[in-house]
Amino acid sequence: MNRPLTGVLVLEFCQFLAGPSAGLKLADLGARVIKIERPDGGDACRQLSIKNLFVDEDSLLFHTINRNKESYAADLKNKEDLNCLKKLIAKADVMIHNFRPGVMEKIGLDYQQAQLINPKIIYGMVTGYGNKGPWANKPGQDLLVQAMSGLTYLSGKSTDGPVPFGLSVSDIMCGNHLVQGILAALIKRAKTQKSVLVEVSLLESLLDVQFEVLTTYLNDGGKLPERSQIDGSAHAYLSAPYAIYRTQDGYISLAMGDLKLIAEVIQSDISSFYACESDGFDKRDEIIAWLGQTFQTAPTDHWLKALEARGIWSAAVLDYQEATALSAYQHLEIEQDLELGNGQTLKTTVSPIRIDRQKLTAKKAAPRLGADNEKINLAFELK
Repeated sequence: MNRPLTGVLVLEFCQFLAGPSAGLKLADLGARVIKIERPDGGDACRQLSIKNLFVDEDSLLFHTINRNKESYAADLKNKEDLNCLKKLIAKADVMIHNFRPGVMEKIGLDYQQAQLINPKIIYGMVTGYGNKGPWANKPGQDLLVQAMSGLTYLSGKSTDGPVPFGLSVSDIMCGNHLVQGILAALIKRAKTQKSVLVEVSLLESLLDVQFEVLTTYLNDGGKLPERSQIDGSAHAYLSAPYAIYRTQDGYISLAMGDLKLIAEVIQSDISSFYACESDGFDKRDEIIAWLGQTFQTAPTDHWLKALEARGIWSAAVLDYQEATALSAYQHLEIEQDLELGNGQTLKTTVSPIRIDRQKLTAKKAAPRLGADNEKINLAFELK
């Protein structure tokens, strides 16, 4: 399969999550991604683990984000290594970095210097809070960004206090935004034959993720979101029945829907709470609590059959064991095996994008530190 970015050379001067996740997506789309790493330890993510899981001396997290790449070990403070990297930049299409503001300027690989080396370079920068400004030097870490973005006051119930999202959501979304910018820059360069600077930040990405609710706040007199007092309410701004409900043997979720029809199907009289559509907002907690009492009287499958038969948007609430066992999960081909060598494999996810009806699978595992130096030196005549 000829992938869309085949022939595009990307240099990834990145570590941890946001920048490397962008490199991963570019690699899946066909780009050749060379990860530039420090000779003494490489990307710090090699030792940053989730659940203390390691594979071949590198963390499982590192393998997750850095599959399908090459590793080139170089000391940016070493003149010979730096000269090799400049030769590589001269032949690259894209370079991305997530160094602190000022670091690349000191090294001599900032955007202005990179343009002198390669007038057509697409230069991508990831920061925590922007390259300039009062927060430029704050540590750009996902939980800290969540804390400063307002996100933690959208989940849970009103008595919970702030509730962080259980994923590195700012890193993941910032990586996505960087890829969007790079793809747009590739199109612009094709028209102008000139370099393009692409800048993204963790905070801006996380604020953008909240564009619906943030716009609501900005146009609602500055009123803060009001989380429900009831367990399971799923959105601070949406009306009943939007929530997760306990059933006799599990949980069921209800999306937006006709409250009168839902009440009729589950045989729950909500007439004392609900007379018009605005009551779904004004009496959200009372309605959710009342519906919840009925849902606890029967198993999840019972309610799903009844609700789906009337076209009501609903779903069982599944854990990973249940979700990955679904035929729909298998049909979507979400998993792939990476080849670690010596007959060993590592199971991970695959790109969610299909091109010409084909999944973008890649069996190449994350590289060992500096594993591709000799090959890259030879191919690009760096030494």
